[in-house]
Amino acid sequence: MEAWELDAREQIRDLVASYNAHGDRGRFDEVMALFAADAVMDVGDGRTYTGVDEIRTIFTGTRDSVAAGTSDGSTDPRYLQHHTAVPAITVDGSHRVAATASGQTYFTVMTDQGVDHWGRYQDDYRMVDGRWRFASRRVRIDGFTPGGWADRRLHGTDAS
Repeated sequence: MEAWELDAREQIRDLVASYNAHGDRGRFDEVMALFAADAVMDVGDGRTYTGVDEIRTIFTGTRDSVAAGTSDGSTDPRYLQHHTAVPAITVDGSHRVAATASGQTYFTVMTDQGVDHWGRYQDDYRMVDGRWRFASRRVRIDGFTPGGWADRRLHGTDAS
């Protein structure tokens, strides 16, 4: 592997890590800066979000959902914290130039009550103005804790 490819992979690893670090702290402007202007995101809700303005609504909606909790307050998570595994990255390009890449990263989401849900990010990355950005991100939930935050949101069992 050549130095240019190692550099691309390291920058993409930082991009993936920055996504959750900023998102979990509510730094949505910083999260949006990680996306190409025309990026698309699919979180498995039957809708495709196109462009940073639509993608932002995923984060603000999640923030509002956590803040709302449940009607009786018994299972409100105080936070969501994403933990990711090292991404498997494929860099496209040759002759020391890479403009696109793809990757997959496993994630686990913790709350103050323990493991809530887990799954995979399936990404396409693109070089924009000399920096790697998300061109597309697909979020797939593989499992969840019964009665937890994601279970209530996915199955509509929350009364809030």
